[in-house]
Amino acid sequence: MTTPTAARPTATTTRLDCLVDEVRQAVGRGLPPDLTAHLVGEALGPHLGAADLLTEEQRAGDPDHYRQHILHAERDGSFSVVALVWLPGQRTSIHDHVSWCVTGVHEGRESERRYRLVPSAAGAPPRLVATEDVVNEQGDVCGFAPPGDIHRVWNACGDKAISLHIYGADIARLGTSVRRVYDLPADR
Repeated sequence: MTTPTAARPTATTTRLDCLVDEVRQAVGRGLPPDLTAHLVGEALGPHLGAADLLTEEQRAGDPDHYRQHILHAERDGSFSVVALVWLPGQRTSIHDHVSWCVTGVHEGRESERRYRLVPSAAGAPPRLVATEDVVNEQGDVCGFAPPGDIHRVWNACGDKAISLHIYGADIARLGTSVRRVYDLPADR
């Protein structure tokens, strides 16, 4: 899955620096992934929607694909903070992730369909079954940890949407949070 990625920004904001410090404290506790994601979500929530969180450059979209802005990658690789900017109609492929993740909608609204992988039976190929459709509004936070994190996300509203994603991996080094893209029969 290709995602246009903006180079690591030279500018930051005081609020973003504060968020990074709060995430660093949560990740530094060394708890299991699901508990870490919960604590990171608690840190992220109060910053969503704040006008002073992102610079104008970090709010820029791309007309062809949703755009990934790497806001911070911790030196030890333990976490990254990314802004995804979605113009109307832009979507991901169906995918899962390399690590735990917490997402929060900063602006607009995102739609998400979650899936479960059903193994093959009697020679039939495996397939994906939709388990839940979710609309994440501005301020909503959710988190997950693999396995069981297969989904597709899109901007179904008429305006730009921006979400912050905090991953338990070095996205600056990896280039993406996607572990695998699923090209299987799936509930649409």
